[in-house]
Amino acid sequence: MSRLSVPETVALIAQVRAGNEAAFGALVAAHLRPAYLAALAIVCRPSDADDVAQDAFLIAFERLDSCREPARFSGWLLRIVRNHALNWVARRRLHDVLPEPPEQITNASAPTEPSEPVVRAALLVALSTLTPPQREVVLLHEIEEWSHAEIAAALEISEVMSRQHLLVARRRLRENLTPVLPQEVNHGT
Repeated sequence: MSRLSVPETVALIAQVRAGNEAAFGALVAAHLRPAYLAALAIVCRPSDADDVAQDAFLIAFERLDSCREPARFSGWLLRIVRNHALNWVARRRLHDVLPEPPEQITNASAPTEPSEPVVRAALLVALSTLTPPQREVVLLHEIEEWSHAEIAAALEISEVMSRQHLLVARRRLRENLTPVLPQEVNHGT
């Protein structure tokens, strides 16, 4: 499902509050990827990000009456996702043995045509070098194609800060990915 307009979101929230569970399914479908990406930016593990996003939707469903501004549902939901993800990481630290730093992938270990798993692993390593806000901004902007205004509203930061996070994140990603995937980083040139 594509992104919902603000009036569509407000209408769906009114329907959910009136007991229409299918309307909540539509909200989930429209916001699942951004919620997953926000969770991934913090927990840094794709399977954990899935769990965090799903749990956050359950929390949001239970607390939907506390969403005072339905027009700002995306920001409200992403705040729940971020808080749940931070709690998840704190609990995980208690159960994990010493966290291992991500494996460094070198150009020598990469084949001439990197496979999708190699590219994905390199990207996850590079993303782990970013701060959580930088990861959130780069994932929402580059993957979900959110504008800086949308990101600023959802993350409760200024548009300037959104642009700054994106600039720094792109620079750091380029630095970390160029040795591993030079042609992908340089757009095949």
